[in-house]
Amino acid sequence: MPVHGVPLVVHAVRGLLNAGCVRRVVVAAPLSHVDTMRSVLADAGVPALVVPGGADRTESVRLALAAALAESPDLSIVLVHDAARAFTPPELIRAVTAAVAAGAPAVVPVLPVADTVKRVNANEIVTETVSRADLRAVQTPQGFALDVLQRSYAAAAAAHTDDAGLVERIGVPVSTVPGHPAAMKITTPFDLAVAEAVFAG
Repeated sequence: MPVHGVPLVVHAVRGLLNAGCVRRVVVAAPLSHVDTMRSVLADAGVPALVVPGGADRTESVRLALAAALAESPDLSIVLVHDAARAFTPPELIRAVTAAVAAGAPAVVPVLPVADTVKRVNANEIVTETVSRADLRAVQTPQGFALDVLQRSYAAAAAAHTDDAGLVERIGVPVSTVPGHPAAMKITTPFDLAVAEAVFAG
């Protein structure tokens, strides 16, 4: 999906590389789209390794991580990013990386939850207004010490959560850094319209 004529994945990979702290980017693509993805990135002059992804996010990250380790056995810090957050500012990418480098085993960028949040029952009847004081919306990239991410995947069965959620399940604390509105997730026509209006071409 393009913004200003450039596919989101190209914006995302460029953003990671331009942050100055990312050595290599591995893109996990659906098996049927691997060749197309390679062509899109090559045509844009963006260096990235494209590998076939899995049936879900967890398996896709696992496969991408294996490919990254095959190329860089000395890898110590891993960032897991969503192409849909294509305009994540470089300072946010650097902040996540720096926090892991400083000793945090897992780090996620977060924003305070602005909307009022309601809990509902099976009949969609409101049962509770949830306090926002300790709620945060999580963005990407999420950063991890390599061994922590590997241990979380070794312990993971089928999981419907993000990578930080897998790390939480093995009892490792997940730290936070302030997120950024520009790291918005672009998934709907409305989001695309906002991105076209807000971000430079």
